[in-house]
Amino acid sequence: MTPDHLARASAQAMLADDNATKHLGMSLDFVAPGQATLSMTIRPEMTNGHKTCHGGFIFTLADSAFAFACNTYNQRTVAQMASVSFLAPAFEGDLLTATAQEVWRQGRGGIYDVRVTNQSGTPIAEFRGHSRTVKGTHLPEITE
Repeated sequence: MTPDHLARASAQAMLADDNATKHLGMSLDFVAPGQATLSMTIRPEMTNGHKTCHGGFIFTLADSAFAFACNTYNQRTVAQMASVSFLAPAFEGDLLTATAQEVWRQGRGGIYDVRVTNQSGTPIAEFRGHSRTVKGTHLPEITE
């Protein structure tokens, strides 16, 4: 199995059980080893008292992109730590895209950066996540 095929198969297996990502209407747009892109349209119930998207939804989109990127190697991987910097507001109807990229991966740890932009390409948030592999795989072990 090629690394790209393994990444896609791992992502599809993970998505099948990811109720949060599906319930929020996120779309898995791209996946490759150490990379993932997800998008989500901001719905009225995602806005706060300022009439902007609640930061928790932006964080969740970035976190989901991070999760899919760091799980592309058929190893169950979870967040160890994550932080976000909000750069600009998002509004009802905006299409947000989170693009995750692996920065470093060694042993059981990894670091991933995620940029969230709106439909015009305006940066909305920057997210950095630290991952940790745990026991288990998404797919049955493959022997050659």
